[in-house]
Amino acid sequence: MRIVTRPDFDGVVCAALLYEAENVTKPVKWVEPNDMQKGLIDVQGGDIIANLPYHGKCSLWFDHHHTNRIDTPFKGDFKIAPSAAGVIFEHYKDRFARDYSELIKETDKIDSADLSLDEVLHPENYGYILLSMTILGRDDDDEPYWNRLVDLLRKYDIDTVLEDPEVNARCKGAVGNNKKYKSILKEHTKLKEHVSITDFRAFDKAPTGNRFLVYSMYSEAVVSVNIRYDGDDKKKVAVSVGHSIFNRNCNVNVGLMLSEFEGGGHRGAGSCRFHVSKSDDYIPKIIDILLKNENNEN
Repeated sequence: MRIVTRPDFDGVVCAALLYEAENVTKPVKWVEPNDMQKGLIDVQGGDIIANLPYHGKCSLWFDHHHTNRIDTPFKGDFKIAPSAAGVIFEHYKDRFARDYSELIKETDKIDSADLSLDEVLHPENYGYILLSMTILGRDDDDEPYWNRLVDLLRKYDIDTVLEDPEVNARCKGAVGNNKKYKSILKEHTKLKEHVSITDFRAFDKAPTGNRFLVYSMYSEAVVSVNIRYDGDDKKKVAVSVGHSIFNRNCNVNVGLMLSEFEGGGHRGAGSCRFHVSKSDDYIPKIIDILLKNENNEN
């Protein structure tokens, strides 16, 4: 039995809960949703998939993404919910020896971006939020760190987790990086009516930082678009789209929209990845849909 999930905070918490609830002995298989969508992942019988699209070979599946809903019978649980970890927590709530309710409450907040302005501007004052910013999910070399967090969150409260030397060092690094990221965002973001567009394709490796910061910087925008190369070879482009968490006037179901561009996600946030040759077709179409700001759920 193996856990297959994605390397973000929700995925890390999903793995921690599943290790506690099921008899899992193998290491976590960390994968990206787009690779699962495109059938690039070797899913095996006995696998537990969490926070990712469904695969017919898995034994259990847990998810909460709007675009991943399926009509066929499966074992596990699916709900439109703030986090996949919350779905797992409710499914197995009688099996846990420790009380994970605070962890789930914070995971729900982070994954659904239900944050205050102060939490966005000063994440160093909020342990769970800062911890989530140490999980970037783009570098396979970070796998040992993701696995370390899974182990720590299974056993300890947030204060103890933050005292871990590696976690502490990464949190300090995230605080410093966020300061640099703000100036980079200013330089590479433009506002087009009510859409903020950040284009990092000038970089060989896209900058990373506080993903919520753009909403505090461009209050006129109801939605943000982030464009970057996906991989060192620059053969793929990644586009992330998110409703503003402070100006909640975007009518577009982002996940549904991006499912037309080889991606998916939630109503309020999602991403897609595609070959660079499709950029001049896909990106203007995505921005045009967001500029029209019409409900696309009918």
